[in-house]
Amino acid sequence: MSKDYIKKVVCFGDSNTYGYNAKIIDRFTENERWTCLLAKHLGEEYHVAEEGLEGRTACFEDPLFEGLCGLKYLYPCLMTHKPVDLLVVMLGTNDVKQRFSSTPENVAKGMERLLQKAMDSRQAFRNNKPNILLITPPAIEEGYKKTDIYGEMGAFCVEKSRALAPLYEQVAKNLGCHYVDAGQIAGVEMNPYDFMHLSLEAHSAFAEFLAKKIPELL
Repeated sequence: MSKDYIKKVVCFGDSNTYGYNAKIIDRFTENERWTCLLAKHLGEEYHVAEEGLEGRTACFEDPLFEGLCGLKYLYPCLMTHKPVDLLVVMLGTNDVKQRFSSTPENVAKGMERLLQKAMDSRQAFRNNKPNILLITPPAIEEGYKKTDIYGEMGAFCVEKSRALAPLYEQVAKNLGCHYVDAGQIAGVEMNPYDFMHLSLEAHSAFAEFLAKKIPELL
């Protein structure tokens, strides 16, 4: 295979991949959000595809909003961007919403289904070899309970999101995927406005970490 091809990285996630800015209730700019910063750090040998959607879940159908089930969109997403060299998945924050009545184990099982679907979509990956990095999102912080976002998320989100890391790590191990716990990355923290979206500084720290990690996976 030619060494001249551009490595394609697809970042599949929710509002923290979309780049939601809770301070102004808008989106971080191309000079601020982690996906764009990652592309700049990696350079011209890489193409980073932003596939973040506010409210996206791993596998749950949202009864209030359509099109948010990651499981249903993953295949067309991968086929749109093929050949994919690395799929980066960071989901789970929305899956802990009270209206889904899910346990952390339920959320992990949903992630397992999503990753298995990605692995079964071999034709979307370069040389038909699935290459996946699963990232546990940083846990929601207690402060969210005192913000307007509490009405959308509901109760017990902190506890559920904190419990995801070991479950996700085991899922990644079972399926042979790469794994990172974003909550353990220095500088990756939530903002002080809704306590469940990355701060501006966190976007920068996250991008720098992944820019060092990703080349090791390709």
